[in-house]
Amino acid sequence: MLMRKYRTSWQAEDGRIIDDEQVGPALPLFEAAFSAFARGTLITTTQGPVAIEDLTPGTKLVTAEHGPMPVMWIGSMTLAPAHDAQGFEPTILTRIMADSFGIGRPMADFLAGPGARILTRPRNMRANIGGDHVLTPARNLADGVHAIEIRPQRPVSVYHLCLRRHATIIANGLEAESFHPAPGFERTLGRNMLRLFLGLFPHIREPHQFGAMAHLRLPLSSPEGLEIA
Repeated sequence: MLMRKYRTSWQAEDGRIIDDEQVGPALPLFEAAFSAFARGTLITTTQGPVAIEDLTPGTKLVTAEHGPMPVMWIGSMTLAPAHDAQGFEPTILTRIMADSFGIGRPMADFLAGPGARILTRPRNMRANIGGDHVLTPARNLADGVHAIEIRPQRPVSVYHLCLRRHATIIANGLEAESFHPAPGFERTLGRNMLRLFLGLFPHIREPHQFGAMAHLRLPLSSPEGLEIA
């Protein structure tokens, strides 16, 4: 089994910010928790846009559903370029061009990682999803014009973050989701693998503490052909 380094930062109950680095399985569910936003992505906080690498736990973000919410956890990892993959699947990012979905949406090119989902309003799917909004994997938006696939030639740091509740945040002017492993995810893992996964989230003791999801979402397709809800 391939393994990779995962970096985490979270706020302890006494207010201290704790940084850690762990080695864990390079499995789709694990990697999805660390790979939504490339370094440099601007996340809208209550004090204005901040590059994701400069965020700290406790910073309050603007959310569409719940108003200002503090960051509870930040995860990051490094994706290697294709020529140095060392057994990993080649890295494919999605660059969404500025103003592709309207003025300021995104406000600058948005480089999304494999774990990113964007809030969309797919008219042709409303009957199937039972609503107007769905969280869509960023890679599904690639059309060769407004959004293109990128195969980086250098290592890329990618990030994700957790709030107290699943929500959509503003990333470079687009609504993107905070991390949630999906309801019932624990049923797809054995006991030891679940322990390893939850060990990456010190603020979470039980799977149900990830809470309810803010929106329906389409699955991420892993390199192995699995679908991550």
